[in-house]
Amino acid sequence: MKNTNPEVDRYIESAAEFAQPILVKVRALFHKACPAIEETIKWRVPHFVSNGIVGCMVVYKNHASFGFWKAAELTDPSGQLKQIGATQMGSIKLTSIDDLPADKIIVSWIKEHVKLNEQNKSQDAVEARKAAAKPKKKAAEAKVPVYLAAALKKNAAAARTFAKFSPSKRKDYIEWLTSAKQESTRESRLATTIEWLSEGKSRNWKYEC
Repeated sequence: MKNTNPEVDRYIESAAEFAQPILVKVRALFHKACPAIEETIKWRVPHFVSNGIVGCMVVYKNHASFGFWKAAELTDPSGQLKQIGATQMGSIKLTSIDDLPADKIIVSWIKEHVKLNEQNKSQDAVEARKAAAKPKKKAAEAKVPVYLAAALKKNAAAARTFAKFSPSKRKDYIEWLTSAKQESTRESRLATTIEWLSEGKSRNWKYEC
């Protein structure tokens, strides 16, 4: 078997004697159905992964169990899957290998689950490409106050600088002006704004390299 995990080996070795053959058999079937499947320990129990979780196996005090992550989506013409349950951890009680469904049935479930994971991954990729292709909405530009627009009309150099600035830099000036609580403060800031713009300066030019 490829892609085995030493932690899973240790989990099996530390299991009760009755459970070890069950775990070995279930593990082998996962690898038979999907040679590229990988093993990992999640929530302290072995999981089998291929484009997401496929299934897991676990040992309790008096029984072992295995199950599938998307059991509810798997076809189950024989009705045996209902015994395992639709939860991640499964619910069938296994006290010997004889309690397991036939190998070919388990293998078919694993293959179907792997295919479901592949399809979901492809769908996710398509959705991601669609989302990336959608044009991003531009942030709404800060509204230019009437008094700033009037002042810019009177100073061509300041107007050119303001027009060339990015929306964020224009916003810096607009917020500075509109935050003035007194008219005298606003007029002083407006005069400074026009002066700096005519010199090609941004609102925070003193802090720029």
